[in-house]
Amino acid sequence: MSLTVPPALLEQAQQGAISEEDFLACVRTSLPYAWSVVAGTAEKLNANGGTVEINDDVPQNDKEWGQLFRMMASDSIRAAIERKFGVRLAFQNCCKVAAFAPDATAAYDEFTSMRAQVLNQRPELVDC
Repeated sequence: MSLTVPPALLEQAQQGAISEEDFLACVRTSLPYAWSVVAGTAEKLNANGGTVEINDDVPQNDKEWGQLFRMMASDSIRAAIERKFGVRLAFQNCCKVAAFAPDATAAYDEFTSMRAQVLNQRPELVDC
């Protein structure tokens, strides 16, 4: 399961639309490690005014890996976080999270290219 959904949020969703604020609170509570990685990366990018900020810290355990995978694999979670922080996110290998300024198309395209994926391979992460 990706998220631990509070009963009130589930009931709200069953009745219709939910607020992005409530959804993000659920994400933050359910995936605290992944939230800290992505939020910290986005905040660094916004603070330094650059075009890209990359976090390649390797998660320390399976729980952290799982949180990062679930967050980055979910289109709805990733899109909500991108809107919250005003960035575009990308994910490479199994732990490299990048936040891009919205207009940093060339840097985003390079990071997400097949070439970059091949060059980023590390033997210790083959079975991550």
